Parts: sequence; C-alpha cells; structure tokens
Amino acid sequence: MGRIQFISIAVSLLFLGYVLGQIKKGRLREEYAFIWIVSTFALILFSLWRNGFEVLAQAFGVIAPPNLIFTAAIFAILVYLLHLSLSASKMHAQNKTLAQEIALLKEKLDKLDSK
Repeated sequence: MGRIQFISIAVSLLFLGYVLGQIKKGRLREEYAFIWIVSTFALILFSLWRNGFEVLAQAFGVIAPPNLIFTAAIFAILVYLLHLSLSASKMHAQNKTLAQEIALLKEKLDKLDSK
C-alpha cells in the first residue's frame, strides 16, 4: 500500500469519525449526514481499489477517468442543491403559515385584553 493510499484512507476515516461525532452531538441531522457518509465510503473504496475509476470509466464508456469523476461530482452537487431547494421551499411555506397563525393568535389576544 502506497503512502498516498494510507494517507487518503486515514483522512477519510478521520472525516467519517468527525461526521459521526457531529451527529452524536446533535449539530448535524442524519438526513444531511447521509451524503457525507456515502461520500466518505466512496473515498475509502477508491483509496483501496486503485484502478476503480478506470474500470468504471470503461464501463460507462468515458475515455478519461477524471472526466467521470467531474461528471459524477457535478451530478451529485446538482442533486444535493435540488434537495436543499426543496427543503428551503418547504420551510418558507411553514414560516408563512406560522406567521399567519401567530398574527391570528395575537389578534385574539388583543381582543381578550381589550375586554
């Protein structure tokens, strides 16, 4: 095993431990941690399997393995951005409903106070 393989595996395992620690402390929700855990396992897999990208590139018909890496990374980023956009849209709707309900409760409270 080469030095770079050892370093990449060690760093990936440390990062995995950090992510799991953040989940345990309650700073990172499981739904968001999933992508980090999957990415870390992919890094560990390809650190152990040195010609893995070449095999996958041939399987997908990509000429150069780095092109496959960039394409997969861009696709993963787009999927994650879509997920975050959906979450933000849902939160926006919930905030709007919550603000309306608070306004109605405040109006009722003001009416009770005036009596």
